[in-house]
Amino acid sequence: MGEDHESRDRDSSDRDSQDHSKHPKHPKSNVPRNITVLEGHLIAAASEFVGTFMFLYIGFMGQVMLTDQSSEFAPVGGKSDQTNIFASLVYGFSLLVNVWAFFRISGGLFNPAVTFAMVLAGQMSAIRSVFLMPTQLIAAMCAAGLVSCMIPGDISSVNTVLGPKTSIVQGVFIEMFMTAELVFVALMLAAEKSKDTFIAPIGIGLALFVLLMASVNFTSGSLNPARSFGPAVASTSFTGYHWIYWVGPYLGGLLAAGFYRAVKYFNYEQVNPGQDATDAMHLHTQSRQGDKEGGAQQYV
Repeated sequence: MGEDHESRDRDSSDRDSQDHSKHPKHPKSNVPRNITVLEGHLIAAASEFVGTFMFLYIGFMGQVMLTDQSSEFAPVGGKSDQTNIFASLVYGFSLLVNVWAFFRISGGLFNPAVTFAMVLAGQMSAIRSVFLMPTQLIAAMCAAGLVSCMIPGDISSVNTVLGPKTSIVQGVFIEMFMTAELVFVALMLAAEKSKDTFIAPIGIGLALFVLLMASVNFTSGSLNPARSFGPAVASTSFTGYHWIYWVGPYLGGLLAAGFYRAVKYFNYEQVNPGQDATDAMHLHTQSRQGDKEGGAQQYV
């Protein structure tokens, strides 16, 4: 009888040990660990380096190829219409693709002027910008340098220069207003969260395409200090007015951030309400409220 009891105890103990081996007391957690603030800055900087590099590498390579093929059709001191159109497409769609790939990590900025504007608009910390701006400039230099080594063309052909009839003052203001438009589009489509945020890269890429089409024949359409700085370093060719490709975009970022803060301060959402509503019932409610207040809304 005693032996049977001991045997049952051993069997029970063996089953318990097997259960514990199958189900450990402290299973590993599937919850990802929290990264430190420094790690976040470094990851964002790495993302901006790769994204800026790919955006400009594709743009520079496409423009070198286009300029090399169509240079014989270009007017003296200018660029051919074909070059302008296709260069605008290359940069615009390169930005679209790379912003879409990287905006979940670092925002997909790829532009020191846009980064500066995000800080002014309250969408980014100044400390984060200290990590991103130098990274974007380094990435631009690497992209231009690699294109210079790999492509049988002249990297100086992608340098940003003023058109033959464009003055320095005109160049500053063109760069300022074009950059302001680009930054404001980025702020409203990406920084302002809405039902359309996921397709913000399309709007940003199309904005760059349109803005380059309008400005490329006058200033070469920089809108980005890194885009001008990289080829200038790779070709060791800085024009006497290179500074306009820094001052103009930064002034544009300041202008766009100021306007963005103004419309936010005055609660722009109440001016034209319901634009981001996703269900029909909410829209119907908004319509009923408008009827009670005296009919259809009037926007002035």
